[in-house]
Amino acid sequence: MKTCTTLTILFVFSILSFSQSSLYIPRNVLNAYEKGTRSFSGTPGENYWQNSAEYKIKVFVEPETRLVRGTEQIEYFNNSPDTLKVIVINLIQNMNKPGSERNIPLPEESLTDGVVIEKFLINDLPVIMEDVRKVSIRSTLLRINIEDDPLPPGSKMNLEIDWNFTIPGGSNPRMGAYDSTSFFIAYWYPQIAVYDDIDGWDILHHTGEQEFYNDFSDYEVEITVPNNFGVWSTGTLQNPEEVLEDEYLIRYNKARNSDNIINIVTKDEVNSGKIYKSSSSVNTWKYKADYVTDFAFGISDHYLWDAVSFVADKQKGDRVYIAAVYKEESKDFYEVSEIARKCISYFSNELPGIPYPFPSLTVFNGSGGMEFPMIVNDGSAKRRSGTVSVTSHEIAHQYFPFFIGTNEEKYGWMDEGMAVFLPFNFQEREGKYNPRGLNVKIYEFNAGREMELPPMIPSYQMRGPFLRLAIYVRPALAYNFLYDALGKELFDKCMHEYIRRWNGKHPIPADFFFTFNDVSGKDLNWYWKPWFFESGYPDLRIAEADFIDGKLKIVIDKIGNIPTPVLLTLNFDGGLTTEIYKTAFVWENKNRIVIEKELDTKPISIILGNDRIPDSNKDNNYHNFSESTY
Repeated sequence: MKTCTTLTILFVFSILSFSQSSLYIPRNVLNAYEKGTRSFSGTPGENYWQNSAEYKIKVFVEPETRLVRGTEQIEYFNNSPDTLKVIVINLIQNMNKPGSERNIPLPEESLTDGVVIEKFLINDLPVIMEDVRKVSIRSTLLRINIEDDPLPPGSKMNLEIDWNFTIPGGSNPRMGAYDSTSFFIAYWYPQIAVYDDIDGWDILHHTGEQEFYNDFSDYEVEITVPNNFGVWSTGTLQNPEEVLEDEYLIRYNKARNSDNIINIVTKDEVNSGKIYKSSSSVNTWKYKADYVTDFAFGISDHYLWDAVSFVADKQKGDRVYIAAVYKEESKDFYEVSEIARKCISYFSNELPGIPYPFPSLTVFNGSGGMEFPMIVNDGSAKRRSGTVSVTSHEIAHQYFPFFIGTNEEKYGWMDEGMAVFLPFNFQEREGKYNPRGLNVKIYEFNAGREMELPPMIPSYQMRGPFLRLAIYVRPALAYNFLYDALGKELFDKCMHEYIRRWNGKHPIPADFFFTFNDVSGKDLNWYWKPWFFESGYPDLRIAEADFIDGKLKIVIDKIGNIPTPVLLTLNFDGGLTTEIYKTAFVWENKNRIVIEKELDTKPISIILGNDRIPDSNKDNNYHNFSESTY
């Protein structure tokens, strides 16, 4: 019996492995499976590991000159099985140097000298930055050769760095100066690059379009600014009593436990000079954040400040502190703290249905829309729908990639596509618009064109509108139709297990695909391949339609390779209509389906599809019954 059971287990495992591996897996990824850091069931392998660090940073911001000066101590932990002979550090502000590699245009006022290293110590020994045998800086990457004193597995290294840079001028959607005294500061400190089980060191330069891939680390950050400035940041403020005058401290503490919006700083008070402590010419704001992938902050001397809280995890009872800080003239932002509260409730209770995973969320009124752990940088919108859209999209990123640490440089669709898909229902309900229809319109127009690329092409190899199509629009629709086909209960089960397995870790596409296959009990590779791996387009057509003896027979062909739902609208005399609907799963291993339905009355016409289902050729989506078919 034991032998039989063992053989059965081996057989099932072999079938599972064959099924999963029928998806294309690059050689560097296959190595991870061979080493046991990943598994074909989608779980982290028994040998999974990732490195981490502890950052202690003191930073001084001089608004008049836009100079940022910092000193940091980093304790870096090598949890890998490898001896590290090189340390790679990201200096992302170098992207703003003249001559640096970048794929976005920068106005002249945004050009700077990049990161200036003033001091660098490793384990208390100085690093000679001019020593070209050991130190190289190319664009945004600093590489230090440590083969004379390498970092063995299971050991740690201490680094100490003093540096400065100038905040780039001009409006920038991710960071920068938004007026003479309002700044959002990101990509601002020397940060150790990721060393992982897939590629070793991440040596991709930051060129502007692609975003994050960082280790989960702990941060203690002290931010010193003039005494009339507020500071809002990743993490939790540790010393509000040292920086806020009594009245505003009372409001701040009240907001942390209030279900109603508290106006901490109003437009009538913002220029009073009585908000922040003034016993010294500067204040130091101390923030702490545990196990996050990055740290960013905003400062201003004239921003209004609203805040509220919400119990996201009803079992634990912990409250999430939610704030909006904004210019007085940004009229849409007067509602943003409430929109953000509703949004966090939606994500916590509906989709993905996982309690918001961090203690705080601040929406800073800067420009564009850009996410960082626990803080987002959003511009103002002319319409409420735009405000709802950007707020909910950036908050969705708190789950992907900040709770689930995906590699945006290579697999942008794993977070951007999710951040488009997850708030669809919220945006429709709260913003009173059709986000699915907007994405469908963009996708069906561009799908199958020469420049349209599958999402599985590494994101750093794509640019411009076709990058956006591949990592935002197309995957969002793929997730949407997957949710529709699996149904809420099974989709939620798969999503919750994916989040449980991979929160605080670095999943790759195969981990996502294989987890959904595993938990759903379905081989979904037939669905993953066209949507994520293949070039192509959606195109369904009505091939035949007959009505004989009270029975309607409709033949639908899948001309394109992208599987989409089938929606047939039957139109009758008098304006009556009825619908027939099949999910995208109707196309599993098929290119033609036959739909039959008994009817009392013959339709006058049939329409295939609607504005929520992409179809790149609508000319074959209509059938008009002639008199001769009676």
